[in-house]
Amino acid sequence: MKFTGLTYRPPFEADSLLLQVTAGCSHNRCSFCTMYKGVPFEKESIEQIETDLNEASAYADRVRRVFLENGDPFCLDFGSLKRTAELIHKYLPNVSVIVMYASIGNIKSKTDEELKSLRGLGINELNIGVESGMDDALKLMNKGYTAAEAVRQLKRLKNAGMDWGANVIFGCAGSGRGRQNALLTAQLLNMTEPYLIFTGTVHADPGCPLYDDMASGAFRESTVREYIDEEKTLLKHLEVENCLYFGLHPSNMVRMQGYLPRDRDALIEHLADSEKRLGPYLDKRPERGGEGAVYL
Repeated sequence: MKFTGLTYRPPFEADSLLLQVTAGCSHNRCSFCTMYKGVPFEKESIEQIETDLNEASAYADRVRRVFLENGDPFCLDFGSLKRTAELIHKYLPNVSVIVMYASIGNIKSKTDEELKSLRGLGINELNIGVESGMDDALKLMNKGYTAAEAVRQLKRLKNAGMDWGANVIFGCAGSGRGRQNALLTAQLLNMTEPYLIFTGTVHADPGCPLYDDMASGAFRESTVREYIDEEKTLLKHLEVENCLYFGLHPSNMVRMQGYLPRDRDALIEHLADSEKRLGPYLDKRPERGGEGAVYL
């Protein structure tokens, strides 16, 4: 099967079949991201997609879930997504859900009827990098939308019957603004009801604007204490139902997961216990490795 450059997927898609329908990212301007730098955005031909599905059909008996690659395949127009979904069901008849990365702008480009039709074809559980509910932070991260616009589009998605998972970045508002960021992000999530919240902390590699801003001091990263306080604030104010809280990304100060609201108190208690354990590090900024991995 064809893949261009590095291929990314969320950790919970480990058992999904990966199918490339785009290369690169249609936005590719987030200030913190280097995932697709040097990879020109391209739409895969329907002929190549069908060739790959024909190859994958050898495993049709055990494929239940397909994850479309790469950066934001939901950017494809309705017709392309419809044809791709139809081909998936032709070659992989046991597939029940088709998943992919998406952005707020991708939703905006589709009508309500198109969203409902795509849901009927099995497209669901979109993974969306919302990052924050704070307009200043969204602008700083160069996401290309406001919190109000995100709420509008995510509600349209829900009205079409689609579930979605939220990527949230702690610390993306900068040092001293974590609580405000957490409160506004909780507000956005409460209004839009994701089925999953995937958390990480802000980090940047050479080659992106945020890396330069951090190196020059224009952007002041949060301390370990601020990161933990921001996460506790978010958890205290989330009012979501049957939502997986996935905090196992290596960039997190404390790695943990649970279901909300069931495990809220346990998660907050775990953060408080970890804060005591990390006493000597609390007022320092974290040392990082690959993927933003934190060394404490």
